[in-house]
Amino acid sequence: MSVEPWSADRFELGEGLRLHGADLLVVDILAGRLLRLDPSSPGPAREVASLEVPLGAVAPVRGRPGAYVAAAGTGVALLGAGGVERWLGRPEDGAAAPMRMNDGCCDPHGRFWAGSMAYDGTTGAGSLYRTDPGGRVTRVLDGYTVPNGPAFTADGTRMYLADSAAGRIDAYDVSPDGEPGGRTVFARLSEGSPDGMQVDDAGHLWVAVWGAGRVHRYDPDGALERVVGVPAAQPTSVCVVDGPEPRLFVSSASVGLARPGPGDGAVFSFPAGATAPAARTFGGAP
Repeated sequence: MSVEPWSADRFELGEGLRLHGADLLVVDILAGRLLRLDPSSPGPAREVASLEVPLGAVAPVRGRPGAYVAAAGTGVALLGAGGVERWLGRPEDGAAAPMRMNDGCCDPHGRFWAGSMAYDGTTGAGSLYRTDPGGRVTRVLDGYTVPNGPAFTADGTRMYLADSAAGRIDAYDVSPDGEPGGRTVFARLSEGSPDGMQVDDAGHLWVAVWGAGRVHRYDPDGALERVVGVPAAQPTSVCVVDGPEPRLFVSSASVGLARPGPGDGAVFSFPAGATAPAARTFGGAP
């Protein structure tokens, strides 16, 4: 199947695809940019916000059009049209290794979950943080090197979290008050690294596979159900968009490639054969 990029944009580290209203949101992490694409028509990305720190992922704030909660810099912030409105917490300030926030999303209860990682890839330096609707930022898991995801089931009782450096996807049961239980290994990859993820309406997990040029879809038991080839070496995130013909969008990165190909750093779209919810919203902060 011949697949053309959705737009002419090429991102250094495009990630964090999320559907919000009529917009498909995407971040260019190292450039600190939040952008939007039209998922119904190919065309250029339009800038929503620009930060002076890396921007790992965002989620819309419930009841506040144009506001987002963001995994940015060394912590979690609220964003508006002018950039950072307020920091909710910067827990990675002063860490032993220079750190930045990475991927993140909201669960069905309006809590924002985001991971951190060391710039130099220090093993086990990363953590997962939960930001509650009131704005409190709490470290809930540690010992990860490059945490990616997380992704939640429709009822929020199961969370998937990848450690890209370890080639592993973990699963956790999550209590009603947002506490992860014991870790189980959901899947291990023999080639490439698991990156951004999404659970679709059938409970299957879509995973961008960095370094392998493909996307995996796993059933709830961890069996590999589908493989989609992507014309880019480093797929980074996935987003299934509903419509007359549901489509899978895949972002990618060009960072670290000595000779990026024509598709590296692009966003692509494929027929999905599945549906999935839009981005869940953050419950707000005072």
